[in-house]
Amino acid sequence: MDKKTTGLIATIATAVFCGCPGLLGLCVGGMMALVGAIPGADIDVFGSSDPASAIGTGLAMLCGGIVFIAIPVLVGVLTLRKPKPAVVENIDEPLPPAS
Repeated sequence: MDKKTTGLIATIATAVFCGCPGLLGLCVGGMMALVGAIPGADIDVFGSSDPASAIGTGLAMLCGGIVFIAIPVLVGVLTLRKPKPAVVENIDEPLPPAS
């Protein structure tokens, strides 16, 4: 397989295994942080009814979701970019004879 095919497979795999959980983490984390800020809301974060723990957990999930979404973007940019053209060093060399 050539480099472009390998890069495409790596980008799709990281999008599925990192991007989708990252989007889920963003949604759930944002909702937890929002519900923690509402006064009088019925909060249950892993057995705790403290609004500060809901906000902290939500913000941590938001940060983790951003990192998980950045991984497929970086993999795609690094693997699918075009290589730099080769630099010719000795232009004054004579050309080989044509056969």
